[in-house]
Amino acid sequence: MFMYVFSIFLIVASNILYNICQKSTPKDVNPFSSLLITYLVAAIFTIIAANFYTTDKGFLQSIKDLNWTSIALGISIVGLEFGYIMAYRAGWNISIGSLVANILLAIALIPIGLLFYKETFEFNKIIGVVFCLIGLILINNN
Repeated sequence: MFMYVFSIFLIVASNILYNICQKSTPKDVNPFSSLLITYLVAAIFTIIAANFYTTDKGFLQSIKDLNWTSIALGISIVGLEFGYIMAYRAGWNISIGSLVANILLAIALIPIGLLFYKETFEFNKIIGVVFCLIGLILINNN
């Protein structure tokens, strides 16, 4: 139960810091220079943190067992990071930009969950999606 709650807390706390950092990245800086430093720090932090996460397999053995997903995840993270930097530079407010992106993301993941992961989608979830769509209209209606 601890990891169930802690993992969501970590996601939320990290996303708060993430969006503050993205919004605060200087506008005149090349976004890819920022991303390079970001990933260098992330790589160093990952190497340090890997020493505290024990599994049955060693670190190098785990690298050998990886598949295409790590490469695709790396590409998607660059797109995500660049997208947020450009969204904030384009004028999105920190309180609205992330909300709109995450609502659209959640809605886009519904058919993927249904088709590829055999998730269920009950009537109350459909009502929730309708409210999200209404919220998107209200948020973006000036």
